[in-house]
Amino acid sequence: MLESRPLFTLRIDLHPGQMVGATPLGDRRVVPFSGGELVGERIRGRVLPFAGADWLLQRRDGALQQDVRLTLETEDGALILMSYRGVRHASPEVSARLARGEDVAADEYYLRTAPFFETADERYAWLNLIVSVAKGRRAGGSVIYDVFEIL
Repeated sequence: MLESRPLFTLRIDLHPGQMVGATPLGDRRVVPFSGGELVGERIRGRVLPFAGADWLLQRRDGALQQDVRLTLETEDGALILMSYRGVRHASPEVSARLARGEDVAADEYYLRTAPFFETADERYAWLNLIVSVAKGRRAGGSVIYDVFEIL
């Protein structure tokens, strides 16, 4: 059994997606970030605006595959790079509701990611050495993740 502890809750504010279209890998769109915040017991800060995006891939099986890079800035000025891959899947009906921006209960779909961190700031060097997982949900024009450190 894996053990974990809460790392932080992350809210990412989204810009409208840029539709790339049908690539050889699937339907691709890019969703830039406009900011957000992270709140945790050991780390707090913000998502820097215009410093990240999600390169979403709509797979043939209906799932969305995430490929995300963003920059975090802690309250005390450290810069932390965060990247994650993940997957979201739901019934066609729930996927359509999410695409329209409707409020959909998080238990109606699956949104999980595996974040990794990179920083040169010694105060947060411990982030370079951990594995984490996150459970996400859409909330209006944002996505919210509860991020957990795997012990």
